Amino acid sequence: MSKRNVIIGRIGEIALKGLNRSTFEAQLAKNMKHAISDCGNFKVNWSQSRFFVEGVDDTFKIDYAAECLTKVFGLVSVSPAWSMNTDYEEIKKTAVEVTELKLSTMTPDKGGKISFKVETRRADKKFPMNSQEISADIGGMLLEKFDVLTVDVKNPDFILYVEVRENSYVYTDILPAQGGMPVGCNGKACLLLSGGIDSPVAGYMIAKRGVSLMAVHFFSYPYTSERAKEKVLELAGIVSKYSGPIKVYVVPYTDTQLAINDNCRAELSTVIMRRSMMRIAERIARKNGCSALITGESLGQVASQTMHAIYCTNEAANMPVFRPLIGMDKMETVDIARKIGTFETSILPYEDCCTVFTPKHPKTKPSLNELLEEEKKFDYKELEDIAFNNCEIIRC
Repeated sequence: MSKRNVIIGRIGEIALKGLNRSTFEAQLAKNMKHAISDCGNFKVNWSQSRFFVEGVDDTFKIDYAAECLTKVFGLVSVSPAWSMNTDYEEIKKTAVEVTELKLSTMTPDKGGKISFKVETRRADKKFPMNSQEISADIGGMLLEKFDVLTVDVKNPDFILYVEVRENSYVYTDILPAQGGMPVGCNGKACLLLSGGIDSPVAGYMIAKRGVSLMAVHFFSYPYTSERAKEKVLELAGIVSKYSGPIKVYVVPYTDTQLAINDNCRAELSTVIMRRSMMRIAERIARKNGCSALITGESLGQVASQTMHAIYCTNEAANMPVFRPLIGMDKMETVDIARKIGTFETSILPYEDCCTVFTPKHPKTKPSLNELLEEEKKFDYKELEDIAFNNCEIIRC
């Protein structure tokens, strides 16, 4: 039997690129190699909107590699496939063997039948049969070979796919991937990563647009525990399965947060804290070559995320602040968190510094002038310098 040793990866919007398409394809190939670096020996090639990951020996873990590739931004789907020379008799023989293997995993309906169809893509235009002719011929052959089969072109139980290229491929499964753009093709940004549901999703969504990530976490020990920090690092690790490695700066924020709590009006303290975080995060971001900050804020979700509060927070930063969740409701964010695997970690009961000193009655329409007056009540610049200079750096 032909070997099941190739994964076919399909691209989406990269195919719409013009003269710089090769740059995106090269970045995607690099990211794919990194994602499956522990899956054995393989090589990656691409042609005509298809990427081919081919195992070069028996060490290649094809199913594990396919699962890893579904998390690589830039791919819209992947298929573990059987490869063979472009010889029609060999293609038909493989089609029979692959169909037999597929049928062994399926249960016939009440009438004792399993429906199927054949879909062919003929990229090699020199091949003497066109796609429809190949599909009809192989479909007829399979009907004669397997009594259990019946044709259903609209809603089949399974589809046998045939791709005729320089080499040819037969497969039955298409695994959905993430889509988007290859990470690394659209710059770098700094994610303000808390232990909640929103910020990991925000990081995922920006990475999906091809942006490399680093992260900043504000840690107020002992008011927030080591378990809270571990939770955040676990979240960074989950997001990194999609975005690639993430360097996390853990900022010692206790003294700054206590100074805000002791010196400033309680109803303004959360926005003052957010402004302080923006200033520190921007310094770290610039140090690491980032062009923007990312937050998980959603308009109106809490008092510090009203339009007035966001305006005041933005004023503290001198680089763009991306808020990919700004127009989403909580359940939309939760759905994405569940999909990417961060939700169960995010809801662990370990508080982050944003929730420790939350005032009972925060002001929802703060003015910039009153915030600036409050910031004069303590030496925030010195405290922020100390926090910036004493960060712990952890790679996830």
